Amino acid sequence: MTAATLTDLRRIPFHTADGATATLSDYADDVVLIVNVASKCGLTPQYEQLEKLQRAYADRGFTVLGFPCNQFMGQEPGSMDEILEYCSVTWGVSFPILDKVKVNGGKAAPIYKALKKARDAEGNKGPVVWNFEKFVLTPQGDVHRFRPQVKPDDPAIVEVIEQHLPR
Repeated sequence: MTAATLTDLRRIPFHTADGATATLSDYADDVVLIVNVASKCGLTPQYEQLEKLQRAYADRGFTVLGFPCNQFMGQEPGSMDEILEYCSVTWGVSFPILDKVKVNGGKAAPIYKALKKARDAEGNKGPVVWNFEKFVLTPQGDVHRFRPQVKPDDPAIVEVIEQHLPR
């Protein structure tokens, strides 16, 4: 897996679902899986695998961060309240669902502007191609990028998580 080190990534602010400002420095010692999520996508069942990862590794220094995004065929049209309820009721999500973002274009969230510099296993970087694109950040600052079709429980993702868990 190709990894990119994005040294300033942990200082880039983003918004929580309630509008507060946060940064990845809050998770500085953890392995973090960042994913752009959508409720009305063919890949939405990946929520189940994301939640299983969260439950399996949370006590060892891992978290999933979900960023709702409506840029791909309007597949995340709801309000934040609707999104949070859907995630909780339908998938039992316990990991943070953050404020809705744009991942591509001139108005892309700063965190995604930085993440898109990371290369995937084939060496490709650039725009997020669809919902459920995944970025695994290690405590050392490496970023591993996985395209949407790679399921959250894929051995390549699990290997990166397990290799970098702090405890």
